[in-house]
Amino acid sequence: MRVLHTSDWHLGRTLYGRKRHEEFEVFLGWLAETIRQNEIDILLVAGDVFDTGTPGTRAQELYYRFLCRVAASSCRHVVVVAGNHDSPSFLDAPKELLKALNVHVAGSAAPRPEDEVLVLRNEQDNPELIVCAVPYLRDRDIRTAEAGESPEDKERKLVEGIRAHYAAVAASAEEKRGELGADIPIVAMGHLFAAGGRTVEGDGVRDLYVGSLAQVSADVFPPCFDYVAMGHLHVPQKVGGLETIRYSGSPLPMGFGEAGQRKSVCLAEFQGRAASVHLIDVPVFQELERIAGDWERIAGRIKELSAAGSRAWLEIVYEGAGIIGDLRERLEAAISGTGLEILRVKNCRATARAMQGRAEETLDDLSVEDVFRRCLDARGVPEEERPELLRTYREALLSLHEDQAE
Repeated sequence: MRVLHTSDWHLGRTLYGRKRHEEFEVFLGWLAETIRQNEIDILLVAGDVFDTGTPGTRAQELYYRFLCRVAASSCRHVVVVAGNHDSPSFLDAPKELLKALNVHVAGSAAPRPEDEVLVLRNEQDNPELIVCAVPYLRDRDIRTAEAGESPEDKERKLVEGIRAHYAAVAASAEEKRGELGADIPIVAMGHLFAAGGRTVEGDGVRDLYVGSLAQVSADVFPPCFDYVAMGHLHVPQKVGGLETIRYSGSPLPMGFGEAGQRKSVCLAEFQGRAASVHLIDVPVFQELERIAGDWERIAGRIKELSAAGSRAWLEIVYEGAGIIGDLRERLEAAISGTGLEILRVKNCRATARAMQGRAEETLDDLSVEDVFRRCLDARGVPEEERPELLRTYREALLSLHEDQAE
């Protein structure tokens, strides 16, 4: 039995205003063909199918067209769980209809653990796999707020809530396996931030919870899980060094910080309950490149890319000591007549920054937390008051994101 694990498609995402529908379409076509060529039996999508809770019609069209294509292939089942970017209600809305295509959707945490346990059957109607389809667990799903809680109390209760949820679902899965009388694998899905997980600058990975993100260790997953398909982090990686607990990573680079990063999907092949895992590289459908340095370095690299016939999207980071007032005009002249496209220009101008302080900064250079800290600076808020204000601000942001996802 062959199981393909992917996550974090972020359909509908733009890059500095540039729409990427064609790129997503080519990726989904490649994924459908990969499923066919590798004779995949089950596809797992571990969250963040869409980039927002209200995806546009083109993003929705890509999603449903892909599901129909896979349903007509040799792939017997597709399991999709929601991530923190997804709207649970939006994903859940067509779930009964999608069941007719053997597409199983878990948009929100179920009221009972057994409702998140799926028994998938082969063409002979024999059980072949149990999937614990656990979506992104929102704060309210796993923690009861109490007055006077410290940040440490909140984080501890979040981690305990996640652990208890997976323990309950695992117990239900083992009970189900016992009832079936078949020693078949149990696979879990999740959209979480694992302790020690690697991220990169500009990848768009949001904080999941207030505090240190309620990072969980590998031992939060009970030993009955034969494979754990994780989503949320965009860098492909193992959790706790374990072969069978993995992030597949995002299949496309979500920002220039991921440019040049190897992207992949995970193929878990089961012999009995033992899974052997290897990665299938995802091709580069749209080249991204960040060029940083002085003008000579930037102009030289643009010439190299042009000579190679590249059609890359570029982020230019000017770090030269000299002030170039017409930087944008020079860059446009440099790429004129080529297939290159510049999506962002960041003019650091080291000498000018030293002279002018923050005058050259734009909002693109700052995170939402940076902006809030600048507001605290501007209003002269005492240092001792800032930690609590920052925690409250983070809670407000996370609440806003969750409300938007609904």
